[in-house]
Amino acid sequence: MKPLLKTEDLEIRTAEARLVEPLSMELFPGKVLSIIGETGSGKSLFAQGVVGNLPPGLHAQGRIELAGGFSEEGRSNRRQSLWGREIAVLPQEPWLSLDPTMRASSQVSETYQHVVGKPPSESRDLAQRDLVRLGLEHASTKYPFQLSGGMAQRLAFSAIHAGGAKLMVADEPTKGLDRDRIDEVISLLKAGLTEGGALLIITHDMEVARRLGGDIMIMLKGKIIEAGSAEQVLNNPQHSYTRQLLDADPLNWKIHKPALPTVEPVVQVKNLGVERSGRTLFQGLSFDVRPGEIVGVTGPSGCGKSTLGDVILGLIDASEGSIVKRAGISRVAFQKLFQDPVAAFPPTVTLAQNLADLVHLHGLDANRIGPLLKRLRLEQSLLNRLPGNVSGGELQRFSLLRVLLIDPVLIFADEPSSRLDLITQKEMLELLVESAKESDTAVLLVSHDEALIDAVSDQRIRLGSSEHPASTLEMAVTPPHYTSASVEA
Repeated sequence: MKPLLKTEDLEIRTAEARLVEPLSMELFPGKVLSIIGETGSGKSLFAQGVVGNLPPGLHAQGRIELAGGFSEEGRSNRRQSLWGREIAVLPQEPWLSLDPTMRASSQVSETYQHVVGKPPSESRDLAQRDLVRLGLEHASTKYPFQLSGGMAQRLAFSAIHAGGAKLMVADEPTKGLDRDRIDEVISLLKAGLTEGGALLIITHDMEVARRLGGDIMIMLKGKIIEAGSAEQVLNNPQHSYTRQLLDADPLNWKIHKPALPTVEPVVQVKNLGVERSGRTLFQGLSFDVRPGEIVGVTGPSGCGKSTLGDVILGLIDASEGSIVKRAGISRVAFQKLFQDPVAAFPPTVTLAQNLADLVHLHGLDANRIGPLLKRLRLEQSLLNRLPGNVSGGELQRFSLLRVLLIDPVLIFADEPSSRLDLITQKEMLELLVESAKESDTAVLLVSHDEALIDAVSDQRIRLGSSEHPASTLEMAVTPPHYTSASVEA
């Protein structure tokens, strides 16, 4: 049996330096290879080198072979002609694979029509079937900008998977999804394997790698430091870094013991209800957010978590209820950490210039940038790059740096760690919580990870529960007290 993918001494370089050490591997039909490592370790660069879409200034060296006799040197890009037909490419940022001018159902149906060759009517039916399977039936007529990050990720997966390519290269395909949706994506990935496909997956989620099985490679600073079967690597790790990754899982974090503050709230939410596109997301929601308090928000994809934060920030209007902010606070003191950092940075401006513009606009102290870079484990050299030339995790940490420079009163953190490996996620959230406590900054933290929210939050809001006809608040301190809101599907 021939492999669907084979690399021989494939390495990723700039003109001056090697970013990923030479890596040889084979991936056979029905098999999975998961590459795991910290943000910026080079795992996504390796995947981009395989498919031929490295950022400008980077190139691959070595040889790449695909099923059917296709073979070329890494520097060549003829394999791009195989995208959709032989190689399915799911990038880390769903927005990069979606057409912003096209409605959701059309993005999937065009793959069936123009890649698979199905008639238009059958393509539309197949697209609608796929959207229903991934819980996107309400989104078929929406544009990408109208979708949550999790919904956009599911749409991108559906559009790419429709082509039927045997080899799928997926960069964090489950990020930003709740557990039910993750189960569905894993089922789809496994279905492709039973049909003779193969999967190269970049993931931070150890549980996803465990459930997919196959082989695992652990990458650190561009080099594979441990490899073997999923069972072997995850149950009996040999390298200290692998053990560190496993220990950084939120399930193993020390649970935060909150002491409820008694100071005046920064924000009071009273009987809040929100509708979008004629659909009720939540209603009857009431809670206070006080200085230094971490308020965790959980719920399934599309239930209104991001919308709740945008209402509090004044970016969109509620359909009922009110938001009362403490008097005398500047609007700029309410800041947002975006779920998709690529959408929060101008693509043609270097990170250094972006921070310089921020310092100039708000009269900030530029000397604080260096210590924050060090604290967030960001290399000074990254400042000279464009946002598209750093990893998603590195860009998210730059987002946090930019927000902390402003000394905000409230931060709405929308899945701020979804692009980070487990170790960096733990470090970043510890920094976010520590900074919030030190500066009395309130944080509204959205996450699909229940264990993470349990570990760091003082108060918790759970959206998407149809069991509660109105908001309720239990004044338990440990675990965090809860607010729940009803939702209509």
